[in-house]
Amino acid sequence: MSKLTAAIIEDEVPAARLLSTTIKRLRPEWEIIVLPGSVEEAISWFSTHPHPDILFLDIQLSDGNSFDFLSAATPSSLIIFTTAYDQYAIRAFTVNSIDYILKPVDETRLLDAIVKYETLKSSNYQQTENYIKDFIQSLQKQEKTYRTRFLIAGVDKFWTLQVSDIAYFYSENKVTFAVTKNGQEHIIDLSLTRLEEQLDPKRFFRANRQVIVCIDAILHAAPYFNGKIILHVKPAYKDKITVSEEKVSTFKLWLNF
Repeated sequence: MSKLTAAIIEDEVPAARLLSTTIKRLRPEWEIIVLPGSVEEAISWFSTHPHPDILFLDIQLSDGNSFDFLSAATPSSLIIFTTAYDQYAIRAFTVNSIDYILKPVDETRLLDAIVKYETLKSSNYQQTENYIKDFIQSLQKQEKTYRTRFLIAGVDKFWTLQVSDIAYFYSENKVTFAVTKNGQEHIIDLSLTRLEEQLDPKRFFRANRQVIVCIDAILHAAPYFNGKIILHVKPAYKDKITVSEEKVSTFKLWLNF
């Protein structure tokens, strides 16, 4: 029996290294190939090599997005997307052969995706010739909707808090708070993970496990220890807001979008 091959296309070297290491730990018998994280180089590789059984594909590559690669290369591989944001759109198209993993990669979530792939493979699932084409067309037609307000409960009344008024969200002792642009705090009955799925990824970024920040609240960013970035926001946060080394490239792309 031939060895199963898995390829990774990821433009962030630390993220690619972490994903490769985690896959090897979960499935040591697999052959792992790490490809350059650019559309042009990935297309070139797929045109001259046998397609891998499974492809872990980042959404945003160094010279474009992965859908440009899919259109040109039409890989026969089953695909698992990796993404640091825009996960709401990817979730809408998680069907049969497609799954997605948020970065930084969680090992349990990765294992779930691998098991899903193995289940499809064991059932002799076959991709149709128009699979990639149909997928891209459906993506282009999808209308994204994101949360615009929250219902806030007071002692004797309810009112709505507009998302456009929020500077950032933070989690403390398993409680989520929304901080408005004028510094008011409100408890939100959702985890940061759930919020991340419902907020517009063009405006909100998950800086770390404790904070989701709005683009309008960022005064500036500066280098910090160990390749991290520290964010200065308005109104000021009571602690440091740092972006990990693995997310720095994605954060810069987000700022420049």
